[in-house]
Amino acid sequence: MSFPASFQRLAAANLAAQSAEQLSLAAVPLVAVLVLGSGAGEIGLLAAVQTLPFLLLSIPPGLLADRLPRGTLMVAAESLRALSLLVLLGMLLTGALSIPGLAVVGFVGAVGTVAFSVAAPALVPALVPRELLGRANGRIELARSAAYAAGPALAGALVAWIGGAAVFVIGALLSCAAVALLLRIREPARPPAAARHPLREMQEGAQFVWRHEHLRPMVLTGVAGTSLGSCCRPRTCRMRCGRWALGSEAVGFTLGCYGAGMVVGSLLAPRLVARMAFGRAIQFGPAVSVLAAGVMVATLAVPSALVAGASFFLFGAGPIIWTITTTTLRQSVTPSAMLGRVGAVFLTVNAGARPVGAALGGAVGAAWGETACLWLAFAGFVLQAGVILASRLSGLRRLPA
Repeated sequence: MSFPASFQRLAAANLAAQSAEQLSLAAVPLVAVLVLGSGAGEIGLLAAVQTLPFLLLSIPPGLLADRLPRGTLMVAAESLRALSLLVLLGMLLTGALSIPGLAVVGFVGAVGTVAFSVAAPALVPALVPRELLGRANGRIELARSAAYAAGPALAGALVAWIGGAAVFVIGALLSCAAVALLLRIREPARPPAAARHPLREMQEGAQFVWRHEHLRPMVLTGVAGTSLGSCCRPRTCRMRCGRWALGSEAVGFTLGCYGAGMVVGSLLAPRLVARMAFGRAIQFGPAVSVLAAGVMVATLAVPSALVAGASFFLFGAGPIIWTITTTTLRQSVTPSAMLGRVGAVFLTVNAGARPVGAALGGAVGAAWGETACLWLAFAGFVLQAGVILASRLSGLRRLPA
């Protein structure tokens, strides 16, 4: 069975939007270093500002996605990103570039990304039949994986060859192409939502997640894996370069393996959904993450780029499989009128767990060293797998009605 034309346009728009996002995320720090001579602290500030909307502003787009046409919300979100890229271009061409300016514009662009990220999964079930949800989510995540894998390298090459201004132009054109595709999507009409207090609506979404026998273990699993798993990620690059004495080419190889794992996981997930009991397909992702963390710990004894690359490949594949399968289940069990709010709950919880994990990793690393961070991350992934394996998902044979 083939995908409807509206979903094909959504998938193409998603690829363009993800590519624009990754190009801009990679180009902004490069331009800050090359043009402004920024240091590590300023680059870290820019990265932090661009992640804040995921934690602070996921809820309002979720409410809007349940009240407005989701395609319209995505058009507004992508238009905001295109506008932010054009402002960056103007700042660069006029010599008005500054760290505060980059931070503000980056924050505004990230707000568009958050709204797009909330609305897209809520729109997919309206465009494809139920039996195609797994494949459809695989298509969406494949675009994100490909953009994540190729975006930084492409942005670096473009900045070096033709300058940062051209990268922002390309990014803006990609965002405009995404908007044009989104405008051609025929979204089925939904009954108008009753006007209620936003806090009451958000409370309903959170209660639905917590009380559902499948969604509750999924959100708890995500918290455990995201928070404790984040302990090792900021430090593995230092260990590869320092203690492991790996050169820049070897470091590039390991990071490339991560992107390759994401792409392979995106391709593999729909096949797992088709051939395994659905609950087992969901549990497969956390099991792969445990294996990835174990291989990373093994690099303490075998400091090899190949072993590290295998770990990063698995780290790329496992979470993508988890994202595709859990998104498919979430879309299947959540009422259409609540998809935006439920998606916002998951996005907020996962975004909030990342800085907690990073702070915990910093404290553990300062007290006991980077090796302890790897062991803590391994324990987190084991805990994550334990939560989901002990849940009622183990008996879920197929998507529930």
